[in-house]
Amino acid sequence: MTTPITATAPHAGPGMGHRRPRRSVVPLLAPSAIWAGAGGVLALWWSNTTSVVGPAGWLIGAGRITGLLAGYACAVLLALMARVPLLDHTIGSDRLARWHAFGGRCTVSLALAHTLLIIWGYALTSHTSVVSQTSTLVLHYPDLLKGTAGFLLFLLTAVFSARAARRRMSYETWHYLHFATYLAVFLAFGHQLSNGADFVGNRLVQTAWYALFLGVAALVAWYRFAVPLRRGLRHRLRVAAVHPEAPGVVSVHLSGEHLEELGGEPGQFLRWRFLAPGLWWTANPYSLSAPAGPGRLRITVKSAGGHSAALARLRPGTRVWAEGPYGSFTAGRRTAPKVLLLAGGVGITPLRALFETLPGHITLVYRARRAEDLALRAELDAIAVHRQATVRYVVDEPAGYSSPLTALALSALVPDLAAHDVFLCGPPGMTRAAITALRDAGVPARRIHHESFAF
Repeated sequence: MTTPITATAPHAGPGMGHRRPRRSVVPLLAPSAIWAGAGGVLALWWSNTTSVVGPAGWLIGAGRITGLLAGYACAVLLALMARVPLLDHTIGSDRLARWHAFGGRCTVSLALAHTLLIIWGYALTSHTSVVSQTSTLVLHYPDLLKGTAGFLLFLLTAVFSARAARRRMSYETWHYLHFATYLAVFLAFGHQLSNGADFVGNRLVQTAWYALFLGVAALVAWYRFAVPLRRGLRHRLRVAAVHPEAPGVVSVHLSGEHLEELGGEPGQFLRWRFLAPGLWWTANPYSLSAPAGPGRLRITVKSAGGHSAALARLRPGTRVWAEGPYGSFTAGRRTAPKVLLLAGGVGITPLRALFETLPGHITLVYRARRAEDLALRAELDAIAVHRQATVRYVVDEPAGYSSPLTALALSALVPDLAAHDVFLCGPPGMTRAAITALRDAGVPARRIHHESFAF
């Protein structure tokens, strides 16, 4: 069923004119800075290498390079996941997570290559077997036993991060297993300074390496631990009420103090820790489903697992700790006067807040399986009338009223689709199909904005 609520307004209402946002240069500078750092690491090896002679020399040289790059990559990985607001609000949490995942695979590969190349090269130099050389290195070189333990922890984390393994574990289990990487980096750090040919006796390089890792450790300690603790004590969030919105969907209303200091924008999310039995030990990401108001916040959650299902049973007065706000799925991404908000299922939550606040010419298309699954529908209708905007509901059942997620169908719903910015939020399968349909309809990739919370 496709239901238009109002005709699209020919122009925006008072105070809703489009103003082109300033684009941040951080998404361009951050990768450049990372690659520049890698170049500096290679320059360090080059400056400390006078010559490379024979097969053993080439193997050991390659092992030194991969070891240096693996150590540097550890610092980059931790910095990407430190939740630094400058990076998170301009690059986006999901994009940072993809960089982190790619960097993690590279780091493990570099560490594995470093281990094999060094053992092989040293075995050729000392004319011993690989097994004997491995035993000598691990048991008799300073800090190498700890370095080996760190390397094995990295391998273990990589195994649990594989897609097949992630499907078999909860978000909470996966999240806490990743804390092993902090221990792995700590164990490997001493080995780098004790055994690395580029560090031994070079006080300047050692100081620079300490500065790099201590700086990253400070970012992690501040933004992942100190700031959430300080905000929890400052804002004193509590559950005010829990209201059903659709089958399996509830809105959790929260109250607190000094909430204007959070600075949460429509489209952003926070990581919520509810201090209730069975929930206190994990913090899950949920988007704000309405603009923040004086002393109040709201999230809308669909039951999709043990944690989300338990939110329907929260009692008023339950204490809440919130980390954030995070994400760049905000008005700052907008580049065109016309905007399409395309939601699937509970993906309506961040788009409902944007629908109320985004200036200019807005169209909302909300897809669900059944009409009763359309959460927050009364609010969306009221916003559409107030703004003279267009909202269209598309349901899959009954089949006679369904509309395929194709370029042709979307273009029929949204005239001049290619001229729109598109904010997209929904289940992974729907998101992939929508991106394909939008590209086929002529929407440039730079105008398709989405953030994924999948882990």
